[in-house]
Amino acid sequence: MTSSKSVRSSHSVVGSNALVSSLLTVQTSGRGFLDLTAEVARFVDDAGAVEGQVTLFIRHTSASLTIQENADPTVLRDLTSALDHLAPEDFGWRHDTEGPDDMPAHVKTMLTATSLQIPVMKRRLMLGTWQAIYLIEHRARPHAREIVLQFVGATGAK
Repeated sequence: MTSSKSVRSSHSVVGSNALVSSLLTVQTSGRGFLDLTAEVARFVDDAGAVEGQVTLFIRHTSASLTIQENADPTVLRDLTSALDHLAPEDFGWRHDTEGPDDMPAHVKTMLTATSLQIPVMKRRLMLGTWQAIYLIEHRARPHAREIVLQFVGATGAK
């Protein structure tokens, strides 16, 4: 079977000469999505990143990271509803030491991600047009969340 789809690619070869790390502390206001795209882009710029990849890792078990649509806010509301449906507070969880939202938060973190990798090319995060990087706070009350950022790749003068 022959495909009528055309495929284009461009290649670049760059020697990796840098590892740049940072710890980002984010204060959440409780359950919901918090857009981190500008902070990650600033990190990439401050690192002098030219080409490589940036990794984000959240140091918590009741909050997570995702890349999702940034154009229509109802997407984030629907995603919150879906996660609440998959891990409701009234499920009868045994682990409830920190409150009824604690165990559902752990399940939601397990269903989403604790780390992300995003390519960097020509000094830019290679996110799609409608993509943004979000921290998802799964707990009802505010928390200070720590995210480790690392860029690996080629750097250069700005």
